[in-house]
Amino acid sequence: QVQLVESGGGLVQAGGSLRLSCVASGLTLSTYTMGWFRQAPGKDREFVVRISRSGSSTDYADSVKGRFTISRDNAKNTVYLQMNSLKPEDTAVYYCAASFYYSSSYYYTQQWNYWGQGTQVTVSS
Repeated sequence: QVQLVESGGGLVQAGGSLRLSCVASGLTLSTYTMGWFRQAPGKDREFVVRISRSGSSTDYADSVKGRFTISRDNAKNTVYLQMNSLKPEDTAVYYCAASFYYSSSYYYTQQWNYWGQGTQVTVSS
């Protein structure tokens, strides 16, 4: 049974930092593209970032470029999201996701096969 478990969320002031982790079980992480999405209250779930199986390639949403960094440690079956210079508009539940593919349509939630339960990130002004 595949499980993705996120952690590291919390309350932080604007300008602060958080590091999210996603630990995978029931799958071999190195064979999956990994990504992060987020969902704010009343809004659709939106793409944040993805990383290729080897970690050599990444894609970021324009809203987080230069502030967020994704990384992965396949030996530890873990993906990380370092979030710096946080803004109130970053407030959302953040979800880890895994995909069999490295698709050009990565920003669609339908392209992702497994999801975590989410971790809340709240940025106060």
